[in-house]
Amino acid sequence: MAKGAPSPSTSDVLLRDVTSSDLPIFFDQQLDPDANHMAAFTVRDPTDRDAFMAHWMRILGDETITIKTILFDGQVAGSVLSYKDEEFGELEVSYWIGKQYWGKGVATRALSAFLGHVKVRPLYARAAKDNIASLRVLEKCGFTICGEDKGFSNARGQEVEEFILRLPICTATSTLDTPSPGRH
Repeated sequence: MAKGAPSPSTSDVLLRDVTSSDLPIFFDQQLDPDANHMAAFTVRDPTDRDAFMAHWMRILGDETITIKTILFDGQVAGSVLSYKDEEFGELEVSYWIGKQYWGKGVATRALSAFLGHVKVRPLYARAAKDNIASLRVLEKCGFTICGEDKGFSNARGQEVEEFILRLPICTATSTLDTPSPGRH
């Protein structure tokens, strides 16, 4: 690596509070058909800007949701958040990375940094079973598969199977882990 070049660590991935100028970028990122297919569980109509903005205004105003903008080399690369899933009843993490940032380690570094901010454990996540990249990001950050579910995917127009993953109380082998929720 050349002297003075940025290291491929977290130095090129930063988290900050979401600003209103991020929302049009987030909107454009979530329009990508490949990204929608990978995420699977998306909104019914990703082209509905009014619904998108209303959703973001609601979640930005919800004090129970922790949400950050992901910056990669100073550019808005996506978002990462934690929220209490209404059906599941547990705190979950979710993230969206713009397609142009895929394959660069952005999601892994951003989620790792975010987990330093969100101290609640256990913490859960979900990913479509065929979303290998997202499953790998979650595993690199210490999540392990603890269950399965399925639901209707708006992006795919069919039912899709997903894994439920858990980040335990202690990422090392521990007897302090709580059992997985009984929903599955």
